[in-house]
Amino acid sequence: MPAVTIRNLSEATHRALKVRAAQHGRSTEAEMRDILESAVRPDTRLRLGTELAERTRRLGLTNEDIDALNPARDRTPAEPMSFE
Repeated sequence: MPAVTIRNLSEATHRALKVRAAQHGRSTEAEMRDILESAVRPDTRLRLGTELAERTRRLGLTNEDIDALNPARDRTPAEPMSFE
């Protein structure tokens, strides 16, 4: 699992993190993980797979409908771009 080091964190910020962690009943490290997780993966983010599944349900599509589309798909590999 990746690790992150935060340098030059002010003493006041570190103290505030420790207080916030204590209020939530967890370690300072766990509090920082929670803060970062909430910042980059908010609950309100669009979850593409969930949205697509919901739309197909609303349209009444079944697995059989999707399977019927598969033979029509072009499976030819794409040609790589040339930068020359």
